[in-house]
Amino acid sequence: MAEETRATESSSGPSTGSSFGSGGDRPDRGERRPPSRGGPGGGREGGPGGRKYFRRKKVCKFCVEKIEAINYKDIRLLAQFVAESGRIVPRRLSGVCTPHQRRLSSAIKQARNIALLPFAGRAG
Repeated sequence: MAEETRATESSSGPSTGSSFGSGGDRPDRGERRPPSRGGPGGGREGGPGGRKYFRRKKVCKFCVEKIEAINYKDIRLLAQFVAESGRIVPRRLSGVCTPHQRRLSSAIKQARNIALLPFAGRAG
């Protein structure tokens, strides 16, 4: 059956410049999809669990709670935005808006310089 579909694909004329290539040199592959993005079941309907993965839109914690100033001395707040390895969590993961992310990263750097936060996580 795969040969029949390949025969119909090749007889349809010249390719239209698909971004995934012609696929004629790959046997038994059929149509190629871009790689899926994480999540349970690999992002497909037929995966384990059988449900589609829904991710809620992230909102800026500082905008929602109306936090005006991000203080470098507020270690409890800053530690939420530092990964276990010691890195600053990026916007796409934390959901913080751009202006607050800038203030947050400078506050984290200030706290690191006076040894309130570690530069690196645990080495173990």
